[in-house]
Amino acid sequence: MALVPVISNFQYDFVLQLVTVDTDNSMDEIAAAASHHSVGRRVAPQPDKVIRVRRQGSKQFYPRNAKLAETDIKPMETLEFIFCDD
Repeated sequence: MALVPVISNFQYDFVLQLVTVDTDNSMDEIAAAASHHSVGRRVAPQPDKVIRVRRQGSKQFYPRNAKLAETDIKPMETLEFIFCDD
């Protein structure tokens, strides 16, 4: 368990946010932490969608149940949070 700062580039948000997450957090938990700073503030909620996580510029999403510690994500890396159907 260690805290790691990542940069949230949330879909439809014009602000990049610094979000602190835990190495034991899943991608769904990290997406929830990032959405707290964007959804309902500058981004409209989309309750029929899930929020997926990928490295900035990548086309491939991390598995939703992957823990941060199991990935190659580095501190201060920019992650994209994208609304998806599944």
